Amino acid sequence: MSDSEHFKFSNSVLLAPLLGVLAIWSVYWMELLNKTNYNEFGIYPRSLAGFKGIVFSPFIHGSLEHLYNNTIPLAILLAALFYFYRSIALRVVLLGIVLSGMITWSIGRPSYHIGASGLIYVLASFIFFKGVFAKHYRLIALSLVVVFIYGSLLWYIFPVKEGISWEGHLAGFLTGLIFALVFDSKVPKPKKYDWEREDYNEADDPFLKHFDAEGNFIENPQHPEEEQEENSKITIRYIYKSSEKNEREEE
Repeated sequence: MSDSEHFKFSNSVLLAPLLGVLAIWSVYWMELLNKTNYNEFGIYPRSLAGFKGIVFSPFIHGSLEHLYNNTIPLAILLAALFYFYRSIALRVVLLGIVLSGMITWSIGRPSYHIGASGLIYVLASFIFFKGVFAKHYRLIALSLVVVFIYGSLLWYIFPVKEGISWEGHLAGFLTGLIFALVFDSKVPKPKKYDWEREDYNEADDPFLKHFDAEGNFIENPQHPEEEQEENSKITIRYIYKSSEKNEREEE
């Protein structure tokens, strides 16, 4: 399978980010409309009632700033995921929400953990590590882009700022790494030239047969000695120019 056949645009590349963004904004709009908040539907660690937050927490945000900060990364990473890893993209998203949520529920502080940032860390971590492990030039380039744009996210898997669920970020980061190791994605194999193969023999290469030991080009590699004999012959050509004499006639 070539790169053009594997990495091609599909409707899911647009549909997945659109649905993701629409879902989180719709929930926030419903909160404003009802003049309430859904924080109790977030993850509350080691609480049976807070276990439901594993499913609901990615759609709940505490403020407009919180929602906006998660919207753009979520849209970009979902588009990248469904473009480069469309065969496993849906599994990464759904299982990523569940596994990262369960880890947050297990290790988090006794507070409500809400927001799509856990899923964002799943996507960023998965895309980065999967590109490195796949050793495909396009996927490695994608990994470098993720590092360049979202490399600063790494700091927030540690408790460096109050009011941020670093446990959810760490859970998403670890989940993405696990998925990159476990999930197998069909990646086109890079083209391998004849000279890169282990059984390559220079003597059998039709191109190299056109060159002798000194690097001289041979037009007819089947009979190089004949060509050398022809090249060794010196041909001298004489070109004669006829001269016309002007003769005067006397009367």
